[in-house]
Amino acid sequence: MFTKSKPGRAGKSKDTERQKEIANLEAQVYRFAEVLSEQRASTRDNVQRKQARTGEEREDSDDEHFEGDDDDDDDDDIPYNPKNLPLGWDGKPIPYWLYKLHGLNISYTCEICGNFTYKGPKAFQRHFAEWRHAHGMRCLQIPNTAHFANVTLIEDALALWSKIKSTKESDRWRPETEEEYEDSSGNVFNKKTYELLKRQGVL
Repeated sequence: MFTKSKPGRAGKSKDTERQKEIANLEAQVYRFAEVLSEQRASTRDNVQRKQARTGEEREDSDDEHFEGDDDDDDDDDIPYNPKNLPLGWDGKPIPYWLYKLHGLNISYTCEICGNFTYKGPKAFQRHFAEWRHAHGMRCLQIPNTAHFANVTLIEDALALWSKIKSTKESDRWRPETEEEYEDSSGNVFNKKTYELLKRQGVL
């Protein structure tokens, strides 16, 4: 039933498998050697160049290398910013002349916004249309209209609102005094005078 395999054939098949594995490993080593050939050549040149230097030159290059490492560490840290300038797109402080050009050195405080401080006129003007100022005006029960542009104090806003309300009240149309009537002769009277003359029978 079971036939015994000859010992010679099993040994040959193991040898061929082993040789295939070795050939595969050699092919991988040659491939890695091709890929890393440039790196190996530059490393060899660098070592030969270093060996050709004198002792003093080696020490100088080591000092420069360590100083370069310190500079790299400084780049990773927080940039030097003694004037507390805003950071630009690159994470470094913007130049001081640009800071002054945009008026960012001027601070504006808005009492209506809860004493919030805005840096620069552009941000200050923009904040009148933003949610914080609108919410503050709503809390004061004042509409956030163009009349209140550049008004930042609560007292000023309330005084202006009362003045606007009084002018609106005076400008409102009152029919008892402003309604006009014309008699048969073409004379024009206000409502009160017309009704008084009509009751007296003059008209």
